[in-house]
Amino acid sequence: MAHKEDAEAPQRSCLGCRTSKDKNLLIRFVLTPDMEILPDLESRLPGRGAYTCIDKRCLAAAVEQRQFKRSFKHDVSVMPAEQLVEHVRQQLHGRIIGLIGLANKAGLITGGGSMVIDALRGKKKPGLVIVASDVSEAIGEKIIHAAAAHHVPHRTVITKNDFGAILGKAPRSAIAVASGGFVAQLVKAIDRYKNFLGEV
Repeated sequence: MAHKEDAEAPQRSCLGCRTSKDKNLLIRFVLTPDMEILPDLESRLPGRGAYTCIDKRCLAAAVEQRQFKRSFKHDVSVMPAEQLVEHVRQQLHGRIIGLIGLANKAGLITGGGSMVIDALRGKKKPGLVIVASDVSEAIGEKIIHAAAAHHVPHRTVITKNDFGAILGKAPRSAIAVASGGFVAQLVKAIDRYKNFLGEV
């Protein structure tokens, strides 16, 4: 007899491309009491949801083809496609910033290229290395190669100034995140952001 955990995850169709996927691999949108379409990135808001792929092209197509109106069967207020895409991008970006900030407050962040490499060479390896998107190619490759050599996953996202602002310091080329719950959350948030932008 199959266990509940073995059952397939709920499937939903993307309003843009009509592909069916696990709803956890999509972006959920809900309707506010004012009949406005609102992204619900953490799938926590009440009410019926409509979905698109984590892809700005699918979201733009859903808006341009008036799919939200068809899905909710109401006249709904939807931002222009470009504006809604940017709104979602900012929320996905903000999620990454927020998680790094929380991890930093918990004392789980090491900042700076040389310190990250030292952490990778230490006995207690970090759980994740994040390299700034605007770091020089030489420095970026050095950090990424060190992470790969020590079998530590890495991602490239946000800027040196973003890292500095989060840490309350000068710009940083990379950070290391200590092993623990923040690692999985950050990997998910970064991958969703990059998927949305079409960078993966």
